[in-house]
Amino acid sequence: MIVTMNRAELKSAREKLPAPVVLVPTMGALHNGHRALLRRARELAGPRGSVAVSIFVNPLQFGPNEDLGTYPRTLESDLAACEAEGVDLVFAPSVREMYPQEQLVMVDPGPAGEILEGEFRPGFFRGVLTVVLKLFSLVRPDIAVFGQKDAQQLVLVRRMSADFGLGIEIEAVPTVRADDGLALSSRNKYLSAEQRAVAPVLHRALSVGAAAAPLGPGAVLAAAQAVLDDAERTQPAGASPRVDYLALADARSYAPVPRKDRDFHGTAVLAIAARVGTTRLIDNVIVEFGTERDAADD
Repeated sequence: MIVTMNRAELKSAREKLPAPVVLVPTMGALHNGHRALLRRARELAGPRGSVAVSIFVNPLQFGPNEDLGTYPRTLESDLAACEAEGVDLVFAPSVREMYPQEQLVMVDPGPAGEILEGEFRPGFFRGVLTVVLKLFSLVRPDIAVFGQKDAQQLVLVRRMSADFGLGIEIEAVPTVRADDGLALSSRNKYLSAEQRAVAPVLHRALSVGAAAAPLGPGAVLAAAQAVLDDAERTQPAGASPRVDYLALADARSYAPVPRKDRDFHGTAVLAIAARVGTTRLIDNVIVEFGTERDAADD
């Protein structure tokens, strides 16, 4: 496995990689969810292709009151995980290496980047798409692998790749969960034992909501909200999740699915963002409307 820290090293190493080159962009602190991405990348690369991983905590996607300074940085164990999963190339640049001068030109995510996560984290998707585009330019992958847990990000990266004619295939990997349903996340490390016990209610709410798909979008949202309301009634004061949003979005465009649209047919994302203690968690499930398979987890 080749580890590169700057653009010159990356350029030299990239020229030697056999195609197809499959990139997994990460911010490090790799857990089993990331390892699922690495394994899928290895499958897509095949025995003759190459897997590249970027490890970079991107300051452009953090707001002024977010956890940039305390975000987990575990490069040594991250490299060990990459090597164990058969990664061929790691790019782990510094901030100065990625942004040698002030980044004045940014990627506008468009309307789909201004709602839900974009509303609660202004500028987040501008930072995400800007760094992803830069990584695409530097690594020049044939395929890039992302997790379904970040569903809105996935939609926007796909749209960016299509709109700019990048010719990069974007592959999604289902969310990896703990036994109790909690989506794996680097930020789960911030949860206390008590908060960790509460956090799975987010997935329970999504699962109950998805099961109501035959009754339409309004029923899906109402069923999920009922689980959250019940948690608020039964948990000690201040212990239940504080929800930023619970929403249904079209899986392809991320446009909101109207609550009263009983005629909606197709695939939607039932998404949630909430704070458990001071830790902000996101999750989602895929919901099928108007098909034989009415609801399915992501």
